[in-house]
Amino acid sequence: MTAGLWELVLQGIGITLQLLVYSALLAVAVSFVVGAARTHRSRLVRFLAACYTEVFRGISALVMIFWVFFVLPVAFGWQLVPMWAGTLALGLTYGAYGSEIVRGALAAVDPAQREGGIALGFSPWQRLRLVLLPQAVPEMIPSFSNLLVELLKGTALVSITGMGDLAFSGNLVRLALQQSGQIYAYLLLIYFVIAFLLTRGMRVLERRLKAEVAR
Repeated sequence: MTAGLWELVLQGIGITLQLLVYSALLAVAVSFVVGAARTHRSRLVRFLAACYTEVFRGISALVMIFWVFFVLPVAFGWQLVPMWAGTLALGLTYGAYGSEIVRGALAAVDPAQREGGIALGFSPWQRLRLVLLPQAVPEMIPSFSNLLVELLKGTALVSITGMGDLAFSGNLVRLALQQSGQIYAYLLLIYFVIAFLLTRGMRVLERRLKAEVAR
């Protein structure tokens, strides 16, 4: 490939990583808010959180991107740029999956820990922040690591909006060179390397968090 085509691919990698960071931050925020709501004492709060989880888990991320980028502008008269449309669609969709990770990890904490927090006079928020989350978060990391890799692969879906991510840039290079096999092999390798680095980073984070809990 020429230097110009390689530059196009590098720009695509940068946009993909940017989208991954933004959508992952939104997904994590949604995961913890909705996951904690699933364990709330109020039945109404638990019901609303469960409805969100079931709805967004049952909707294809691709269809959600279509809705956010193509349908909402027609319905409300405003248009999100592809980056923010992709962030919103992917963050809300994968946040629904992440909320189940949070809910399951919180439910797995020894009930005696909850009782201890109550005995100490902690409020529900204090019990969540000081007792439950420090023990539950390290157990969430392996599942969040898998979800992060799935989110990375999901970023390729935003290419339908014309955003110059890695998948979109790779397709432009393929059309320019008429070499499908070679270009798609490069794309596979690049996605694999990014996913490999993500999983290694999450494993380091998991070990550090478990070391902190052990102290």
